[in-house]
Amino acid sequence: MIETRQLTFTYPKADTPAVRDLEFTVAPGEIFGFLGPSGSGKSTTQKVLIGLLEGYGGEVRVLDKDRATWAPDDYERIGVSFETPNHFLKLSGLENLRYFAALYRRPTRSPQSLLESVGLADDGAMSVGKYSKGMKVRLSIARCLLNNPDLMFLDEPTMGLDPVNAQNVKDLIRAEQQAGKTVFLTTHDMSVAEELCDRLAFIVDGRIVRIDSPRELKLQHGERAVRVEYESNDGMLAVRVEYESNDGIEHQDFPLDGLAENDAFRRLLRERHVQTIHSREASLAEVFIQVTGRELE
Repeated sequence: MIETRQLTFTYPKADTPAVRDLEFTVAPGEIFGFLGPSGSGKSTTQKVLIGLLEGYGGEVRVLDKDRATWAPDDYERIGVSFETPNHFLKLSGLENLRYFAALYRRPTRSPQSLLESVGLADDGAMSVGKYSKGMKVRLSIARCLLNNPDLMFLDEPTMGLDPVNAQNVKDLIRAEQQAGKTVFLTTHDMSVAEELCDRLAFIVDGRIVRIDSPRELKLQHGERAVRVEYESNDGMLAVRVEYESNDGIEHQDFPLDGLAENDAFRRLLRERHVQTIHSREASLAEVFIQVTGRELE
């Protein structure tokens, strides 16, 4: 669905490229994510892929076609949701969707049903100028889906949403994937990237530094260990492992290899009131810092 080779783009009057030598592919039916801090090149890459920025270097193929040779019909197959919502503020939400639906030649989805899918069914008659930022973001998602696109570009799709609506949007994206759609997603939100993306590209200062699945990234950079948290008491284990105490809760770490035969682990399970047992794979935030040397902003 997407293939880039040595993709480079420099804005006019800029001293350095916004993105440089990007190489990645996105398979059909995949949710592929760009994860990086603000200014890392995520939105620039998306704008090149959808044709808003010309004059790039390298090769770009989208929908198995050279991006430079796209015709108007090719835009019928993509949907875009920008980080900053752009709507006709004097029109209602329903009128916005009806207007944009009229621009397509291919069959479009029902504007009312799309409003329902993003939780705006009761607000469709309201002028968009009265919408909150979160409502405008959800309207952007609905507009992205109007033409039933084969390939969706989503830039920070949960930005400004409360937890309930953010989860609803993530569920909607997953449903689109299960229907065979492909998604290119840009975000600096770890939870969105981890929950949705099949593969992630870490991008910093316009360069991709690592591409892999969230699971593999965490396993590669985590510890092969488990942590057991349990209530403190007067009993002492014969075999001690380093632990910390916090509000009456202690924890001990045990190597994952040979865990079933680890006497200290088995004795702890028998003698203490265990509250939690967790593997020690790294969080995605920890992996990002380890790999890039940067924190997400």
